Amino acid sequence: MSALMRPVVLFARLFLALGLLIDAHAAVDLPLSKVFKGEPQFSRLVRIAEQGGWRSLPLGERTVTVGQALLGTPYAGFTLEIDNHTESPSVNLNGVDCWTYFEIALGFARMLEVKTGNYTPQDLLAMIELDRYRGGQCDGRYTSRLHYLEDWMYDNERRGLVQNLTRSLGGVPMQGRYLNEMSKYWRTSRYLRSNPELVPEMRQIENRIASRTIYHIPKSQVPGIESKIRDGDVICITGRGPEGFTEHVGLAYRDREGVVHFMHASKDERRVIIDVALSRYLYRYRKFAGIMVVRPREASQSAMAALVVSSR
Repeated sequence: MSALMRPVVLFARLFLALGLLIDAHAAVDLPLSKVFKGEPQFSRLVRIAEQGGWRSLPLGERTVTVGQALLGTPYAGFTLEIDNHTESPSVNLNGVDCWTYFEIALGFARMLEVKTGNYTPQDLLAMIELDRYRGGQCDGRYTSRLHYLEDWMYDNERRGLVQNLTRSLGGVPMQGRYLNEMSKYWRTSRYLRSNPELVPEMRQIENRIASRTIYHIPKSQVPGIESKIRDGDVICITGRGPEGFTEHVGLAYRDREGVVHFMHASKDERRVIIDVALSRYLYRYRKFAGIMVVRPREASQSAMAALVVSSR
C-alpha cells in the first residue's frame, strides 16, 4: 500500500468502525429492559442536548455539561449487578454511584460526537461498552469488566481513549500497595457469589494491576497544579493504603471564577452534586491521599489510534 493511500484507508476504516460500534448490540443477550433503566431521563438529556447544541462543544466541556444535567440524580450502589451469570453493558439513569456517574456523563458526551442524531439507549450502551470493558468488548464474563480505576485508566489509555496526566503533573509512585477487594470480599458481588470459580482469576487480575507502577499527586501538591486541570478531566482520589490505590472518583468542573470543583455522586449527600473546591475537598477526609488526573480524548481520535495500532 502506498504512503498516499494509507491515510485514506485508515479514515475509511475509522468511519466503518464507528458505524459498527453505534449499530452494535451488547455482546450478550440480555433484554433492554434489564440493561437500561431510566429511558425518560435519557430522552430528556437527548432533547436538551440537541436544543443546546452540546455536540459542538469540546469533549471536556461536553462531558461537564452532561454531568451538570445529571445533578440531583440519586446515589445508588450495585447498579451493575443485574444478573447472576451474564455480564452485559448496562446503564441506570435512575441512580448512579461515583464511577457510573462519570462513566455515563462521558459516554453520553461521546455518543453525541460519533452520531449526528436519532440517539437511542443502544447508542449509549455502545459507548459504555467501549469504556467499561477490557479492550472495549464485553464477552459476557464478569472478568471482562474493568473493576478497578487503575485498570480502567491503563486499558483506556492503551486504546487512546484517555491520557493519564498524573505523572506529567508531578505525580509520584505509590509504594507498598496491593489489591484484594474483589477476591477477598467476593461474597459482596452477586456475580462472584454465583460463580465462585472466577475468584482465582480475579485475584490474578488484581496482582497484575498492583504490579504496575502507579502514580498519584499528593494532596499537598494539588493547589499547585489545579491551573492545569480542565473541565471534564476525570479525578481519581487516592487513599492512604496499603490496601488499594483509589477511594473515589468524579469530574473536574471549573466555575466562572476559575475555581476547580469536584463534581461527583456523593454517598454522604446521596445525590450528584458540585462540591467545594477540589483542594478543599481532599482535606475533608483524612483517608484521602491525593489524586490522579485522567483526560478523556475524543472517540474519533482514540478510534484512529486503535486502528493504527491494530494495523502494525
